[in-house]
Amino acid sequence: MAKQYQFPKRPIRKKQRKQEKKFGTSNRKKLLLVFAILLLFICVLIGRLLYINLSNSDTYARIVMAQMDYDSKSIPFKRGDIQDRNGTVLATSEKVYNLVLDPYVVLNSNGDCEEPTAEAIEKYFGIDASEVYKILDESPDSRYVVMAKQLDYETVKAYQDFINSEDEADKEASAYIKGIWFEEEYIRKYPYDSLAAALIGFTVSGNEGTWGLEGYYNDMLNGTNGREYGYLSEDTDFERTTVAAINGYNVVSTIDLNIQRIVEKYINQLAQERGSEHTGVIVADPNTGEILAMASSPTFNPNSPRDLSAYYTDEEIEAMSDEEIVNIYNGLWRNFCVSDTFEAGSTVKPLTIGAALDENKVSVNDTYMCDGGEDLFNGVGMQHIACHNVYGHGTTTLQEAIMWSCNDALMQIGNKLGTTDMLKYHRLYGFGQATGIDLPGEAGAESLIFNESTMGSFELATSAFGQGFNLTMVQMVAAFSSIVNGGHYYQPHVVKEITTESGNVVQSFDKVLVRNTLSEETCNWLKEAMYQTVADDGVYTTGTAARVEGYTIGGKTGTAEKLPRGSGEYVVSFIGFAPVENPQVVVYVVIDELQDNQEDSGAPTKMAGDILREVLPYLQIFPEGSENSETGETDLGNYQWGAVSETNADGTPAESAESESGNTSGSSDTQDLEDFLSQWTDEDGDGYDDITGEYYWGDLAEYMEENGIN
Repeated sequence: MAKQYQFPKRPIRKKQRKQEKKFGTSNRKKLLLVFAILLLFICVLIGRLLYINLSNSDTYARIVMAQMDYDSKSIPFKRGDIQDRNGTVLATSEKVYNLVLDPYVVLNSNGDCEEPTAEAIEKYFGIDASEVYKILDESPDSRYVVMAKQLDYETVKAYQDFINSEDEADKEASAYIKGIWFEEEYIRKYPYDSLAAALIGFTVSGNEGTWGLEGYYNDMLNGTNGREYGYLSEDTDFERTTVAAINGYNVVSTIDLNIQRIVEKYINQLAQERGSEHTGVIVADPNTGEILAMASSPTFNPNSPRDLSAYYTDEEIEAMSDEEIVNIYNGLWRNFCVSDTFEAGSTVKPLTIGAALDENKVSVNDTYMCDGGEDLFNGVGMQHIACHNVYGHGTTTLQEAIMWSCNDALMQIGNKLGTTDMLKYHRLYGFGQATGIDLPGEAGAESLIFNESTMGSFELATSAFGQGFNLTMVQMVAAFSSIVNGGHYYQPHVVKEITTESGNVVQSFDKVLVRNTLSEETCNWLKEAMYQTVADDGVYTTGTAARVEGYTIGGKTGTAEKLPRGSGEYVVSFIGFAPVENPQVVVYVVIDELQDNQEDSGAPTKMAGDILREVLPYLQIFPEGSENSETGETDLGNYQWGAVSETNADGTPAESAESESGNTSGSSDTQDLEDFLSQWTDEDGDGYDDITGEYYWGDLAEYMEENGIN
């Protein structure tokens, strides 16, 4: 048997227990150091990320949005309305819709969407389907193509009704119509077209007011756009956020639509029958400064302010240069009543006399000899300044100086008043100063009035009867209102209040007393004098065409020769008020260069009377006293402004009215008187006795009696 090999035995070692190592202080320090380094690294990393995010947020946002559909749209505000004093809307903003096509969505939506979408656009919006296919082919990646602008609500509603229909056939048909949506915007509308256009103005570029109330109150009328936004992807819905638009405030004007209509009716009538370079009318409340109506011609339609077809042919427009067209636009759009200046003429005479009375330079009992004019030194030599009655009015009382519009008497009164006081009252009346009316483009005319260094004796004389310096219509209305309301100069204004769209008042515009002009006593005397200027039937009384049966009307005519003198161009005017005993309304009519008989001050006087005839009953201002059916004259009852003169200053009968320019009123009786006067054969041919200073009234009275002239 073989011997089995035996491996040697390994010595058995006693297992020794491994000694535990203790974590020493040095190791802990190392670990803390590593931890601090890691923490620092993390902080640096976070800081870097924050920096990148802040400095390049737009870049990364664009990267993100390139992979997602970003939906954001502006929500337009509604511009506030402009209303008349009774709430009638004169200007408003109407919501319209722009049809927008998204070619990318149409081409990348599930299913064949091109044909249904094109057919829907053709059916509901009248755009040929071929136009849609063309856009899809040429701009497949576009997200925004405007297909139609300013669609009305009814058009859009028809399409929306189809899309939202519960009818199964409609649902099936509309399922593949993609990429159509609508932008909302507002367009400005003027329901009454050209009515009060110069006062209202218009807008450009959406909501930028131009001229008139649109321009002056632009910031008030405008609001703030809202926004709707959110991120949308195919698989994820994101919450949409909407910030609502804030609509603009409404502007409630002092204008009365019905009075405005009356005014413009007569302006248009004059334009058709006679024509003029410009015609302006202001109707105002003298006790508050509120403008009730303001209109001028020529005018425009604010719905299409650049349309010149009413005044020029297509050929004429085509031949115009850009500069000529701009000048025409400026002429049409500017407000003649506020922006244009002119010599006011004899309408200033009551104001001059009022100043002289308050300064005690004249008395109501004074008389003046009018011999047809005055010779004064004009700085170069002697110059004759004629009265409009070149033959002279003879002995003239202070009241008759207004009634007869006597330039000679006024020059004498101006000389008594003196330069210092004349200029003092010009400042009190606001001549040459902007009134502060809340309309753009007001002319101050500071450079067009006299001062201490430019007013000599000649200028003093012409200023007394309203020539040599310029005013605006609104300046004259403000000054004149102060002499009929007892001496209070109120700032003229055309807005009553600003309101929210719900009607809450944001701001009210009450009357603003700027200063006092004349004493109440003087104002009362002037009202009586101007009442008789209209009511009296004397030969030289100038304002009779403004009479309104049953009413007490006061006023003054104006005729001013334009520069250069001798050109034959005139501005004629009339400013009046009613009722005399308690003035509630002032009307001012200015006609610049009538196309025929430019000196005819009867034209604005008659227009003022026609306007008052309709405006007074509308304002519920009723006649004082009762009408005498036999005479057709007004019985004033206990009205004590002074008896209407039955005789002239020399005790002879006062007869038919002569216009300020020397023209008669146009009645048959007046024409008979003209014929008679022309037959006088004295040396001067004027019927005036140069020795006695009297007219041949006896002959005149006899002629009237023989011919039945009343």
